[in-house]
Amino acid sequence: MNKNNKFKKEILFYPAYDLRSKGGGIHGVEMRWHLIGEHGVVQFVVFTSWMLPETQKEIDAKFDGPDHFLHKPMAADLGYHARTPRYSGQTATANCNVLSDEESCYYDGSGLNAEPVFEILLRKGSDGVWKYLENYYKKTFKKEIKVSGKK
Repeated sequence: MNKNNKFKKEILFYPAYDLRSKGGGIHGVEMRWHLIGEHGVVQFVVFTSWMLPETQKEIDAKFDGPDHFLHKPMAADLGYHARTPRYSGQTATANCNVLSDEESCYYDGSGLNAEPVFEILLRKGSDGVWKYLENYYKKTFKKEIKVSGKK
C-alpha cells in the first residue's frame, strides 16, 4: 500500500440521525478523512452540523433571531488506527471499522489537536489537509517506516 510513499486517500460522509424516539440522540453529518498506509490509518474528523431537515427546522425554531447561524462545523478528531501499539500499555480497541482487515486496532486521537487541521482546511483546502495528514502519518509511524527502509 505505501510503496514509494503512496497512500490511499478517502473522505467518507456518515449520515445525520435523529434517534430521540428510540432513547438516543441527534447528530449531524460526519466527515472523515482517512490517509491509509501499510502501517495504519490517520484520520481527521469534522462534525458538519448538517442535520436532517426536520431536525434542523426544530432546532431553528428554538432560536429567536439569527442565532441559528451559530450552529457550525466542528473539528472533532485527529487520530490514528495502528496495527501495533504506539506506547507501552496501550490496549487494543475492539471492532475497529477503519482497518478493514483487522478486528481490533490501537487507536488514539484528540479533538483539540484537530482544531489546527480544521484551520488548514479553511485556509488551504483539501491539498493542505492531505499534506498535514501525510506528515502526521510519518510522525506517528516513524518506527515502522525506519524498519521497512522508507524515509
